[in-house]
Amino acid sequence: MTFDLPDKQFDTLITRAMDELPQEYITGLINVAIVMEDEPSEEQKIKMKLRDNTILLGLYEGVPLPHRGNGPVVGMPDKITLFKHSILRVVRNEGELFEQIKRTLWHEIAHYYGLNHNRIHQLENHK
Repeated sequence: MTFDLPDKQFDTLITRAMDELPQEYITGLINVAIVMEDEPSEEQKIKMKLRDNTILLGLYEGVPLPHRGNGPVVGMPDKITLFKHSILRVVRNEGELFEQIKRTLWHEIAHYYGLNHNRIHQLENHK
C-alpha cells in the first residue's frame, strides 16, 4: 500500500481478524500478548537472523505449548507481534490488507501451538 494507516485502524483490523479466526484457537491462547509494532526491532532482526532485504510480517516469541511443563504459566506472557509497515508493503488494497493480517495472525498463533513452518504451510494448502 502506498499510504499509511493509523495505528488505531490497524488495531481494529487485528481485532476483526481475531474474531474471524476459529475461536477454539483464540480461547486457547493463555498468557499471550498480541501487539503491533511498525517494524521489527534490531534485537528481533538479530534473533531471527534477518538479512536487510527480508520482510518479517509477524513474530511469535515464547515457549510453544508442546514444550511447556504441566505447571501454571508464570512470568512474562508470550508475545505475538504484527509488523504494520511490513504488512503494508506486501499488500495492494484494503481487502488484501485484512486478509494478510488474518493470515499472519493465524501463522503466529500456529507457532504458539507448536506448529513449524512446514506443517503450517501443509495446513494452509489443504483448506
